[in-house]
Amino acid sequence: MKRRTFILSAVAGAAAAIAIPQQAGASTLGRAPASGTVPMLPGRGPYSYVASLEELQAAIASATPEASGTIIVANGTYAVPEGAAIDLAGVGGRWNKPLTIMAESVGGVTLTGARSFAFDATHDVAISGFVFTQSTTLEIPANCRAITLSRNEFVLADIEGMHCVMVRADDTVVEYNHFHGKSTLGIFLGIEGGGSTEMAENVHIHHNHFSDHTFAGANGGEPIRLGVSPRALSSAHAVVEYNLFERTNGDPEAISVKSSDNVIRFNTIRDSGGGIVLRHGNRTTVESNHIIRGERGIRIYGNDHLIVNNYIGETADTALVLGAGTLKDHYEGEPANSRNKNDAADRVRIALNTIVGNAGGISGETHRPIAPTDCVIVDNIFQGEEGILAKVPVSSGFTWAGNILWGAAPDGDIPADGFTRVDPQLTRDGADVLRIGATSPAIDAATQDHAAYARDDIEGRRRAGIADVGAHEFGAGLARREPLTTADVGPFAP
Repeated sequence: MKRRTFILSAVAGAAAAIAIPQQAGASTLGRAPASGTVPMLPGRGPYSYVASLEELQAAIASATPEASGTIIVANGTYAVPEGAAIDLAGVGGRWNKPLTIMAESVGGVTLTGARSFAFDATHDVAISGFVFTQSTTLEIPANCRAITLSRNEFVLADIEGMHCVMVRADDTVVEYNHFHGKSTLGIFLGIEGGGSTEMAENVHIHHNHFSDHTFAGANGGEPIRLGVSPRALSSAHAVVEYNLFERTNGDPEAISVKSSDNVIRFNTIRDSGGGIVLRHGNRTTVESNHIIRGERGIRIYGNDHLIVNNYIGETADTALVLGAGTLKDHYEGEPANSRNKNDAADRVRIALNTIVGNAGGISGETHRPIAPTDCVIVDNIFQGEEGILAKVPVSSGFTWAGNILWGAAPDGDIPADGFTRVDPQLTRDGADVLRIGATSPAIDAATQDHAAYARDDIEGRRRAGIADVGAHEFGAGLARREPLTTADVGPFAP
């Protein structure tokens, strides 16, 4: 068995507090103490070790914010009785020292039954290392705060229409988990909020592995759904980063954004039917994501988004789609039956992306009456053998500049002064990514100053001076980010 490290994360803003080397399935403690004793855990203070659900509930009941610590659950399978979920009502730690409930070893504790933990006015609590198999959604309601789900496996009952995890609480952290194994309608992870229009704020979703969603319907099987249409104008300020999506085919949208003011960055979507879709809402940044050999790329509705430094390679559909609208803009107080309509893409900046080998480069929708307006499409690489590289037949006030087009696919209707047709000299690297080489005409060829929003390239290399066109900056130091693999995410990642 491989030696693995369990790093338990605290709530947002608190540092990781403990690192325990362990064998997979082995005790994190060496020889466990007798259940119910309260020894000291280096770096974290007191902890209790429990070996039954009754002992676990008693340890939770005795926890206070002033004496918050760690509750370690002995490895094994625990059947949570019907109607008697593990009660966390009113339970909480401190902002810098959460109450942590963790499995003895990562993946060593399986919870069965209809429901596992029941959150209600819970705050500053971390749940870590469990395998969840329940037959109801794990709910974190809006009256909670600062809940962390860390290094868990979610393989819930495959029930039609059931979601796996629904978060409505501010400052929630979902990190290093594995969501997998669903073939029916329902999403892996949803973020909403209280009431009918609010969004949970400051949710951080990172280093998770989403895989193997095989629902064959037209929609309703998203790995991540960040809002719903009535919440479109609510600012979530969520950060979705360093997540890996593989074989997530339950929906055309792997990351579905239906809220405002979010950051989607450093994610890898590979061999999947879904892409990144800004379906509703405004002012979201989509930065430095890899979409490789899947079905779809990035589709955009709403206003004032930034799409920068992304790589979309060899997908079966057009890589970038600028959405037309049924209405110009959503607005506060609009009728409920209007909020789910498409909002035309306005004032979207698309810069420094590499779009290569797809069924089409960038296109604008034409099947709705309101065209996108005032978008800026600059210093991107569009290369392909199929489809059309740039097809935006209906638009207003667009700026095109500095783009490089190449390949057998026709240019489309891009203005002549908005591009150069020249071979960018892309070569495939060991991560299955096509990038510029040392003699590429893309080097130092950007026509605009992007320093305000793109100091680095897709791999974290500094863009000094005049930027290179496309997602990669050549010869500017070692990469700090690469396309993610299973070794980088999920419960056993370092």
